[in-house]
Parts: sequence; structure tokens; C-alpha cells
Amino acid sequence: MWAVFALLSAVFAALTSILARIGLEGVNSHLAVAIRTIVVVIVAWGMVFITGNQNGIAQVSQRNLIFLVLSGIATGASWLFYFRALQIGEVSRVSPVDRFSVVITIILAFIILGEAVSIKTIIGGALITIGTLVLIF
Repeated sequence: MWAVFALLSAVFAALTSILARIGLEGVNSHLAVAIRTIVVVIVAWGMVFITGNQNGIAQVSQRNLIFLVLSGIATGASWLFYFRALQIGEVSRVSPVDRFSVVITIILAFIILGEAVSIKTIIGGALITIGTLVLIF
């Protein structure tokens, strides 16, 4: 099931890029991120209440909270840089370069989380890196 969710994530990420680029016309990129964030907050909390998970707040440990806040800060920084890049660059170049985060994630998962790296992962990461470099230059 994870693969279905991951594929849906990719589809919506692609739509995010296209829709954001259109929405950024004549709008400050930071303001656009703020507007988008409000929508994300409403949708996320809506899902919490629709699924009845609001009582889970009591089970969130201080450690969980710290890392979720740090993740939120990283997400915010990513969105701010991404929207600025979309505003001044071509979506067809910005988005694939942004997806280089896959390679960075693989490396960090190995270093920080101790996840195993297979030969397929290395080859895939190398191909993504090559593709990113081709798009940049």
C-alpha cells in the first residue's frame, strides 16, 4: 500500500508545481507560501478530525514534538526556496532539481537512520544525480 500512497504523492507533487507556478504570477513567493500553508493546515487538521485522531495529541511525546517541529521548519524552508525558484525559473527545470532531495534523503537515511543501501539504491541515486546535473547544465 505504501507504493500507492507514494505514487499519489508524486502525482500531487507534480500538480503542486504546475498549480503553484500559475498561482505565483504577480504574487510574492513568500506570500504565496503563507497562503498555501493555511490551506495545508486546514486540510491536515480536517483529516485529523475526519479520521477521529484528535485524541492522539496526548500520546505525542516531547521527543516526537521536537522532531515534528524541526521537520516543519525544514518543510517551511523547503517551500520558501522552492516557490522562489519556481517564480524565477522554469518548472520543468526547478521541479526535477528539487527532486534531487531523493538522493540527499537516501544519503541522510544511511548516515542518520542507519538504513541499508542496496546496489539498486546506489544505481538509482546515481541516475537521479546524473539527470539532475543534465537539467542544471
